[in-house]
Amino acid sequence: MSDTTSATDTFILFTVAGTAYALRSGEVQHMEMVEQVTRVPNAAPFVDGVVFSRGQVVPAVNLRARFGFERVPYDLRTRLIVVQSGGRNVGLIADDGREFLRVPAGAVQPPQDTLAGMSGRYIDGIVSVNDRLILILNLNQLLDVSDPLVAA
Repeated sequence: MSDTTSATDTFILFTVAGTAYALRSGEVQHMEMVEQVTRVPNAAPFVDGVVFSRGQVVPAVNLRARFGFERVPYDLRTRLIVVQSGGRNVGLIADDGREFLRVPAGAVQPPQDTLAGMSGRYIDGIVSVNDRLILILNLNQLLDVSDPLVAA
């Protein structure tokens, strides 16, 4: 999870459906506003299409749809978080995101067993900062196309 020589872990924070989520900063390439998403045929239900970002065409995963929430129209706060996983860039569409957070090493708690089922399969840990809970995402699990919900 964290480097033993590090005093803090760093995260990029964003919101989806009113909940705060985070990815480790090393997983995030960059973040930008969502401009135009081009729909593609036969895409997975949670993929809104593709976007052109910094000279590359990347798939755009709608995190609301991925988590089972209702989709909402994009607005000026909507963000595209470009991450790298498995040697490919993927854009994650979040409702809002601009925050960078340092968390003391060891402050991230593993998810409770009650979250280990369907609702928590993307959660790597939970941290409490300034009276708010932040869910740390497992990027590999989030982008796993062999997920049983995706294959169905």
